[in-house]
Amino acid sequence: MFGLGAPELIIIGIIVLFIFGAKRLPEIGKGLGSAIREFRKVKQDISLNGEKEAVGEKKEEKKSLENELAKKAVEEVPVLKKGLEIKKKAEKVKKILK
Repeated sequence: MFGLGAPELIIIGIIVLFIFGAKRLPEIGKGLGSAIREFRKVKQDISLNGEKEAVGEKKEEKKSLENELAKKAVEEVPVLKKGLEIKKKAEKVKKILK
């Protein structure tokens, strides 16, 4: 698995445990699992729609699908939501500093 052995995975797990705490790990795991499940559903839908629709698919439809998928991922995974909030705050600070 990506060249990682058991000792490396254990170290990564311990670091994640320290960062997020034992109470948040199940919530994060649940959110990641549902996000991965949603990605797989969308991937299947895209492949099925790609076979059914004409080859010249509109770029706007693709972008709206990607935006919808990103919104769902942010809603499902609390860590992504916090990261997005931090990114927005950082952009505001950059604008103020310019």
